Amino acid sequence: VVSHIDHDVIVAARATSPMVIGIGENENFVASDVPALLTYTRKVIFLHDGDMALIKSDGIELSDFDGQVVTREISTIDWDAEAAEKSGFEHYMLKEIYEQPTVLQNTFGGRFAANGMDVELDLGLDPNSIDRVVITAAGTAYYSGAVGEYLIEQVAKIPTEIELASEFRYRKPILNENTLCIVVSQSGETIDTLEALREAKRQGAKTLAILNVKGSSISREVDDSLYIHAGPEIGVASTKAYMAMLAAFELIAIWLGRARGELSDNDASELIQALRSTPGLVEHALEEREHIAKIAEQFKDKRDYLFLGRGINFPTALEGALKLKEISYIHAEAYATGEMKHGPIALIDENMPIVAIATASELYEKTISNIQEVKARDGIIISLANPDDYEIEVHSDHVIRVPKVHELISPMINVVSLQLLAYETAHRLELDVDQPRNLAKSVTVE
Repeated sequence: VVSHIDHDVIVAARATSPMVIGIGENENFVASDVPALLTYTRKVIFLHDGDMALIKSDGIELSDFDGQVVTREISTIDWDAEAAEKSGFEHYMLKEIYEQPTVLQNTFGGRFAANGMDVELDLGLDPNSIDRVVITAAGTAYYSGAVGEYLIEQVAKIPTEIELASEFRYRKPILNENTLCIVVSQSGETIDTLEALREAKRQGAKTLAILNVKGSSISREVDDSLYIHAGPEIGVASTKAYMAMLAAFELIAIWLGRARGELSDNDASELIQALRSTPGLVEHALEEREHIAKIAEQFKDKRDYLFLGRGINFPTALEGALKLKEISYIHAEAYATGEMKHGPIALIDENMPIVAIATASELYEKTISNIQEVKARDGIIISLANPDDYEIEVHSDHVIRVPKVHELISPMINVVSLQLLAYETAHRLELDVDQPRNLAKSVTVE
């Protein structure tokens, strides 16, 4: 982007990294992502690679790099102005945490079939032509994909793997026409994820995107899209978009499982019924905020945290550690609980808080055994557990209660407490929760 001191014009050109033009009344704007424009306009033009724009207050001229005139559609962003405001909350992040029950309603809205056993996603892909799934994303979206890996393998019985987009695009992955590559991005502009998508398409793979923003670069290049309808997320540390991504993977797993005959009527009905209950269950999880705030106050000055989870909640531990380090600047790491004895247990002492996800699961007894090992080495145990679990109190210094749910949807409920722990810790350290240092909402350059 360049401007000239003697001319009322900005010249903008897109070469790989995303760029969006905002259309106002006698004023126009340029930015790398939609949220930056919401204060001024909801009418935008998404530039394509190789587009150049001459931006004046009274108009915009578009061409390619050779000077040939091009036409691009003006899109209207369907996020109301109030959705981009704090609405009485002290921070955008806190508001977005509390919006998650509504977000789940929006993501699931109209997608459960009347028979209570199927989902309607309006996708053109053929589920029976897929023999392998590769999920690729970055940051928080990557951890949603890690949950998706568990879901698709357990529900649809399709071999699935998760790849970091920044690694996937360079490591010469092996794909073919029977591979479904699922890319995940809130903005649809994450550069590594966009390039991973392009690599998948070059190799002939089928492609599906989980997105929040319509009209984005990824939405234009992917074969099919599933929109999460999370609305604008202003806080840099993602919360409600992550929740909606988890919901999207639940839907995709059911869609694949039912189409391929791997998910029975009874199991599908049970899972869909559990998903319908998630908005209310998230509200219940939010009721622990005051208790979580007291824990955050007690340990806000610790410089290290460990997060532990097993099975489908190992990614939940990873996401919890990421949230804490993003906004509180406390060093936090996550491990699969069973891996503690393979090295990380050497870090445990009386100054180390360990957040252990110990909700109901097939591996609950093993989790308790691992917690006992940590406790024997004087670690400070903060456990996430269900209301009817009294045994956990014997092994824990603090217990955060979360609703008891179907194991396959437990990541959606358990993550809420970890979001609140990160928020309350950073808030008590008087840090900028919404704009943490060195971070950007959308990573649009390598």
